[in-house]
Amino acid sequence: MQTERTFTNAARRAQIVAAAIETIAELGYAKASFARITERAGLSSPRMISYHFADKDDLMHQIVREVFTAGAEFIGARMAAEETMAGRLRAYVAANLQFLREHPQEMAALTEIGPHVRDTGGQPYTSQSTQEPSVRGLEELLSAGQRSGEFRDFDVRSMAVMIRGAVDAAAQRLRGEPGLDFDAYAREVATAFTLATRSSG
Repeated sequence: MQTERTFTNAARRAQIVAAAIETIAELGYAKASFARITERAGLSSPRMISYHFADKDDLMHQIVREVFTAGAEFIGARMAAEETMAGRLRAYVAANLQFLREHPQEMAALTEIGPHVRDTGGQPYTSQSTQEPSVRGLEELLSAGQRSGEFRDFDVRSMAVMIRGAVDAAAQRLRGEPGLDFDAYAREVATAFTLATRSSG
């Protein structure tokens, strides 16, 4: 009985999170009230959301956690399939851009949520400090590629910031430029950083 109740609660939370993402992506953060999310989820009362989430901020944090976790798992699996640092860098760029393209509602919701939700350090999720773990991960990858001789000598911090910036810019382009040839964008970004990092030896 306890297992069944736990499964039901998890399913309800997932239903609420999905409805919240759709509501925020369509209406924006400010208009995404519990009443709107309740209607979208097909629930009988906003109290059903309050049972699972303390307040709107709690729900927003859950959305951020779930999308970030899904993205990290998607990207990590594709990087792990590569044996070389160059292959992992290309996989990192390609997988990031693929995840953005395949999850437009989630990306739109994160863009709306970011300025309003704070991390444990009190910083909005759109701030540089929140992006720092991604940049540091790239620095480690680039440094490993330099040690293996696959990458040329360059400032890894600067390169990591540029790579992350190109990925983040894609999310804005997807929303603001519907006619963008995203396949071409992804291909050119991956090629640009492959050439920019490649050793001449």
